[in-house]
Amino acid sequence: MKTVGFITEYNPFHNGHLYHIQKAREITNADHIIVVMSGDFVQRGAPAILPKHLRTQMALQCGVSAVFELPVCYACGSAELFATGAISLLEQLGVVDTICFGSECDDLSAMQRLANVLATEPDEYKILLKSALKRGLNFPTARQDALEKYLNTENCAFLLEHPNNILGIEYLKALIRLKSPMKPYTIRRLESDYHETRLQANYSSASAIRHLLAYSGSTISSQSLETSGYASFSNVLAELENQVPPSCFNLLLNNHGMRYPVYQNDFSLLLKHRLMKKSAKQLTKYQDMNRDLANRIQRELGNYMNFEQYCELLKTKDITYTRVNRALTHILLGLCKKDIAHYKEQNYHYYAKLLGFRKDSQKLLRAISQNSRIPLFTKAEDMKKIRKDGKKMLKKDIFASDLYESAVTDRYKTAFLGELQKPIVKV
Repeated sequence: MKTVGFITEYNPFHNGHLYHIQKAREITNADHIIVVMSGDFVQRGAPAILPKHLRTQMALQCGVSAVFELPVCYACGSAELFATGAISLLEQLGVVDTICFGSECDDLSAMQRLANVLATEPDEYKILLKSALKRGLNFPTARQDALEKYLNTENCAFLLEHPNNILGIEYLKALIRLKSPMKPYTIRRLESDYHETRLQANYSSASAIRHLLAYSGSTISSQSLETSGYASFSNVLAELENQVPPSCFNLLLNNHGMRYPVYQNDFSLLLKHRLMKKSAKQLTKYQDMNRDLANRIQRELGNYMNFEQYCELLKTKDITYTRVNRALTHILLGLCKKDIAHYKEQNYHYYAKLLGFRKDSQKLLRAISQNSRIPLFTKAEDMKKIRKDGKKMLKKDIFASDLYESAVTDRYKTAFLGELQKPIVKV
């Protein structure tokens, strides 16, 4: 039985993701696909636009065998933390032979060369990096300069400037550092750029689709919608029919205005409440926070209007919007540096939380149950199988999901269903 692993967000699932599934089966000859997916908060430091159980259902209907949740402390982390947490989880399931990820370059050997240097950090490379930093270059530019000199090449810029390439290199670094036998493959992204906000013919980015869905649930007037080119919600969804698989389109249609869209600003007052209770010194204990950003947060708190506006206000030449996003999300969710450092020392994971599976994948689930080095978490009773520090990680996952669900119920006036009450998705 051959199994390929994916690391995803599916925020939301679209035609490019379906192509990835089909192409990965073709090039790896896999019998099953296991997905490690971000939960209700994603790597750019924001809530997912759709709840994780809806995104899980989309993936399963399109051929994925099983979906496991990436713990929130890794899902909202830097590219390196996100990648290592996800690769480690796939590795510890004990059944994954290969991984397959999308990239802009489709040049696995070039990515592996960079990953090997970054994972092992040879002395010559470290000297070159230190020299570049002394010349006043910021870290990304200094790293590119050092790599090009060490490898005697000039093509590092393309590899290091595109988000899927960057994540791909981090996956490869993690494979090296964890000494994983999983074999990597990469597939070139089709048509759209990762950051593109306009729809393409058939393969649009998740960013473009989120941009469209944002109109569909906003409180802007119908006149504004018409100015934007969308006279009604039906017109908005009509734009999506060629962008997502039919089963996903039906889920989008049937759950709109009841389960999604969810926005960053839905958490604005919750975040401000957290910030008002913390001193600058206390803020520095959270992941992705430093003293400069903590001081800036405190100085500008009187100008806080909402989550998105505050991120824009806090960003600087040296601190990106995404970095601010992640730092504020870590404060919102209570994700501290010392806890994450401890989890990393303890081999990253204590459990594998199953979100959903296909009913024709029972053989795969049995194999995971027999071979996994960590217990499966499928119901509240499974908490007994998890050691004490693992329970702390799990409680953060449950808190994050319940907080997200609270935002959904507040926005759409629906009944609250806690994380431990939600059934596993079966297709």
